[in-house]
Amino acid sequence: MLKLRMLLAVMMMTAGHIFAQISGNSNGGKDALPVVYLPDNVSIHFVSPEPIGYVDISSKSVAGDLPVRNILRIRQRTDSLKFAGQEGDAVLTIVGEKFIAQYRLLFVPPEPPLPVKTTIEIGPGDIRPLDFPGISFSQAELRGYAAGLMNRKPEKHLEHSKAYGIKASLGHVYTLGDYIFLDIGFENDTRLKYDIDELRFKIEDKKVTKASTVQTLEIRPDFVLFNTPFFKEHYRNVFVFKKFTFPGNKLLTVELSEKQLSGRTVSLKIPYRDILDADIIPVP
Repeated sequence: MLKLRMLLAVMMMTAGHIFAQISGNSNGGKDALPVVYLPDNVSIHFVSPEPIGYVDISSKSVAGDLPVRNILRIRQRTDSLKFAGQEGDAVLTIVGEKFIAQYRLLFVPPEPPLPVKTTIEIGPGDIRPLDFPGISFSQAELRGYAAGLMNRKPEKHLEHSKAYGIKASLGHVYTLGDYIFLDIGFENDTRLKYDIDELRFKIEDKKVTKASTVQTLEIRPDFVLFNTPFFKEHYRNVFVFKKFTFPGNKLLTVELSEKQLSGRTVSLKIPYRDILDADIIPVP
């Protein structure tokens, strides 16, 4: 939560800096921004190519919300709280993971003389690239790279384990920038469907004795390619993590557990050498 707040603060400061530059531009300021007409009785939806992290609307007469992570919905305020004396236009700022886009909103009558677009695709011509600290790739880019890895055949010499008729295997380890991609698969040799309860990643001690204190650190992926609730025979997925390290006396444990009370659990142990031997994803 703290990291998210810090990221949003950086995004807000960056967006404000760029907005100040545009507003002070002697070549037209907000008059040079793309125009979006906003009637009094219509909602306008902005569709972003990546999750939206920050929105600013310069007029209090416009209400906005995010029904989903990559869609912004705006509408003129028509309730009793609508502010009197509104100006004829406003500036809308939208910030994604790696871009900022700005539009000039023009208030028009409920039945304007010209057709009004109710869906606005935020395209390359409307955006300016941003580079936030700690963000190497957007969610859309991670999805593209992870999906591309699914076309590659898994390695046969990497880690395997089996329990209760469920076989777990590490298909491959890749790296790109500050990210580690784990290609992990499971095979169900039984006739019972496997309902996934949790898939956890933990860094644990390699050897545990009765007298030692067990130290476990759970890590969570930054991106998961598929959201799969169950599988009958095969399950394969790509999990993306920010770069992490751990000493040689510890292991990365992948633990898959089933929903039922007597659920089957299978663990896969990944040594650090597999992480160090990761292949680099080629970037076109």
